[in-house]
Amino acid sequence: MKPPGEEESLRLGTLLLNTLAREKRLWRAPVLKNGCIQGSDISPPQYQEVIVWLREMSSILQFSSETFALGVCVLNSLLATVKTRLKYLKCMAITSLILAAKINEEDEVIASVKDLLEQSRCKFSTAEILRMERVILNKLHWDLYMATPMDFIHIFHGLLMSRRPQLMLSSSQKRPCLQASLWTRQLQHCMACHQLWQFKGSILALAIITLELERLTPDWFSVFTDLLRRAQMESTEFICCKEMVDEYLTGLELSLHTNAVYILDASSMLAFRGHDTREEDGEGNRKRRAQKGDQDMDDFYDGFWCFYDEDVSEKTANHRLQDTQEQIWSCPPLRPSSRQ
Repeated sequence: MKPPGEEESLRLGTLLLNTLAREKRLWRAPVLKNGCIQGSDISPPQYQEVIVWLREMSSILQFSSETFALGVCVLNSLLATVKTRLKYLKCMAITSLILAAKINEEDEVIASVKDLLEQSRCKFSTAEILRMERVILNKLHWDLYMATPMDFIHIFHGLLMSRRPQLMLSSSQKRPCLQASLWTRQLQHCMACHQLWQFKGSILALAIITLELERLTPDWFSVFTDLLRRAQMESTEFICCKEMVDEYLTGLELSLHTNAVYILDASSMLAFRGHDTREEDGEGNRKRRAQKGDQDMDDFYDGFWCFYDEDVSEKTANHRLQDTQEQIWSCPPLRPSSRQ
């Protein structure tokens, strides 16, 4: 990926100013009162559960990360605007995601509301979704062109590439697209945290990126101050957000069993693939089963090549992975390693 030129840097600067103006005009966030979202009986854990569920629905429907982020922003604006009840929260969430998809996704990706509900296995009727769409559009004055934290992730990433391209390639020879992917995953986790509601998407995105910059270079402060100046942020609010994001993401990392090692249990591979090795039949059948089992194992291991070959094209890797997935329906048997 070639770093943007001067013309591209100017375009990104203009895009940042326009996106900040949209954020200032349309950004709204729910307010907590007495342990619940003001005007509702929805607690923060219940909200977080719905956001996690919404991310799963977005993945099932093959929507982009930008669509998920816009769906969450639409839902937050709605919760900050109307009084509601917990029983309507999922309907509001999936409808916000569908509206975001109609704005962001290509026509061939968007199916009818009925088909979307069938794919996501939601229990809502088409009439309920359409009725909720009208409610959301009316309450938000038909203006859903909101600036999301994902928009700022892309803009800041482009600005960093234009000013410090060598910086983005210095950590374990990571490619720029991989770093943007890391920030996207971290952002999706943070969007489910009620403690981060109070911060605008621009501040949240810059906080995530700055935490990574601290690990990449000792000169991170000069890079950070340049982005902070461009984003027109108050340093006090940004520092508060950065500390909370760091604490939240660190808590997520500690909650995972990072030292657990799992290995492939090859002895049960054939049983996993549905072969009955206990069947007593002729020598020819046993040889055919053994040959088929060896081929299955080769196919399984061959399926991992695309994860480690960085020079292969994405299109070729997707075709190869798809062929493998058609042969292997689910994860093979794994067992914890006894070696310390």
